[in-house]
Amino acid sequence: MNRLKKFLGGLYATYILLLFSATVIILFIPLYATWLFKEPYRNRIFVTIGRGWMAVFMPLIGCPMRRKGLENFKAGQTYVLTCNHNSFMDILVATSSIPGSNKTLAKKSMGNIPVFGPIYRLGAILVNRKDEDSRKQSYIRMKEALHQGIHILLYPEGTRNRTDKPIKPFYDGAFSLAIDTQLPLLPSVLFHTRNILPAGGFYAWPHAVEYHFLPPIDTKGMTRDDIPALKERVFNIMLAHYVAHEKTPPTSR
Repeated sequence: MNRLKKFLGGLYATYILLLFSATVIILFIPLYATWLFKEPYRNRIFVTIGRGWMAVFMPLIGCPMRRKGLENFKAGQTYVLTCNHNSFMDILVATSSIPGSNKTLAKKSMGNIPVFGPIYRLGAILVNRKDEDSRKQSYIRMKEALHQGIHILLYPEGTRNRTDKPIKPFYDGAFSLAIDTQLPLLPSVLFHTRNILPAGGFYAWPHAVEYHFLPPIDTKGMTRDDIPALKERVFNIMLAHYVAHEKTPPTSR
C-alpha cells in the first residue's frame, strides 16, 4: 500500500469513527429507552431504529448496502442464520439487513464499552467463551429468543477471518442450535466488509456492501448425530456462493 492511500485510509477511518460516535450519541436515548419494553417488543423496536440508523450511516460513509435473496424468508418463520465473518462492520450490516427481529451472539467484553455497551447488549446475547456457565446460559437465551420469534444470527467461523481463505472452518454451535430447536437454518453471505475495514491497523476504505440470503435448510427430524454432515453441507454452500459472487458487480434488490 502506498503512503498516500494509507494516509487517506487513515483519514477515512477517522471520519467513520467520528460519524459513528456522533450518531450513537444522537440515538442513545431512543435506543436505550427500548429497555423499558419486554422482549420480543424490545428487540423489534431496537432493530427498527437500527435499520433506519444504518440506512443513513452507511451511505454517508460511502458504503451503500444491497440485499439479495429476501424471498428465502417465509412470513411467520423463525430462522437460525449463519454468516461469514470478516470485519467489525459485519454486525452493523447484518443486524440491520435481516428482515424482522434478530439477535446475534457476541463477546461479553463488548458490552462494557461506555455509551455503546448498553446499546450493544440490546442487539446481542453476550457470552464469555472462556466460562462454561456463560456459554450454557447464552445457549439457553438463544433458544428463548427463537421461541419468541427472534431470528438468531451466528458466525460459525467463531472470530473474524484473518486468513487468505474465503471462509474458515466452522464450529458446531449454529448447527446444534438449529437441530435442537428443529428450526430451519438459513445460510447467508456478506461481501466486501473486509474491503471497508480490514483487520489490523487504523485503516478503512469505502466500498458497497452486499448481503445474500440463501435458501434455508430444514432440520426437522435431524439429531445431533447429523451435526457434522449439516455443518459440511452449509460450509460448502456458503463457500461456493462466496467464490462465485465475490468479484461480481454489486446487484440490488
